Amino acid sequence: MVTRSSFALGATLVASTVAWCSPLFASSEKSNPCKKTAAYADTACRKEASSAYWTERAKCINLTDVTAREDCIDAAIGAFDEALDDCKEQYAARIDLCKALGSNAYDPLIDPADYVVGISNPLMPLVPGTTLVYENSTPEGLETINYMITHQTKTILGVECIVVHDVADLDGVVIEDTFDWFAQDVDGNVWYFGEFSIEYEGGVLVGFGGSWEAGVDGAKPGIVMQASPIVGEVYRQEFLVGEAEDVAGVLGLAANAVVPLGSYANCLQTEDYTPIEPGHVENKYYAPGVGLVLSTNPETGSREELVAITTN
Repeated sequence: MVTRSSFALGATLVASTVAWCSPLFASSEKSNPCKKTAAYADTACRKEASSAYWTERAKCINLTDVTAREDCIDAAIGAFDEALDDCKEQYAARIDLCKALGSNAYDPLIDPADYVVGISNPLMPLVPGTTLVYENSTPEGLETINYMITHQTKTILGVECIVVHDVADLDGVVIEDTFDWFAQDVDGNVWYFGEFSIEYEGGVLVGFGGSWEAGVDGAKPGIVMQASPIVGEVYRQEFLVGEAEDVAGVLGLAANAVVPLGSYANCLQTEDYTPIEPGHVENKYYAPGVGLVLSTNPETGSREELVAITTN
């Protein structure tokens, strides 16, 4: 049964648009680019939800069976309500992030002269020819990630970046194939300049979600590993609104991590999250001289553990 009339839903659409567009014009945000970004992204999110809803309604109206048509409309309304809830949560998460990062626009100045050849940061050494292997036991099966630091480079915004080939498989079937691009500045910070990610389901290509490149379509690089981490500090690791908004916060500098490859002390522990997926958090542990050795999900208890390191 149709639970809401078209007129009622139309009123909801108008009311919600007015309510959620209000941050765009709030005087307190006129000089706050961070909050403006949150507000504009929210408007885009809600318009996308509305567009998807009306597209589904257009499909529903062409169903001649009354029951099927009403079920179709109910499903469209339910999906629309869920999408609006997601938009609301993302907006709140971005506002919370502004409190941690400050109100300024995010626009890092990239000068190729400020970058060095190679990446030697002890918490994220990327030595070409090295492969780090991780495993994660999931309800769907065993996920294996081969993190291969290649001898290839890619120039982005005039900066020579190291190419890392990251392949994840589930019980031997590839689910994601990614190329990441990193560079280190003269101070020792490791910057993330983007990724090209290919997603698969059942061996079939399904999309390129999460792909971005600094300098393209407003995307900007971020720091994926600081030269001198400070407990409590929060920083952007990547920036493309609505697509790549990962951030990290430093939780500790003397954490311990035990994984199949060994026990590691004095690890950097970070909390990684994104306002695009509110509530999804990862704790990561980086061992000096090795790099990432463990990623955990506090909510599910899953562990992505370092199981091997090979060189060629």
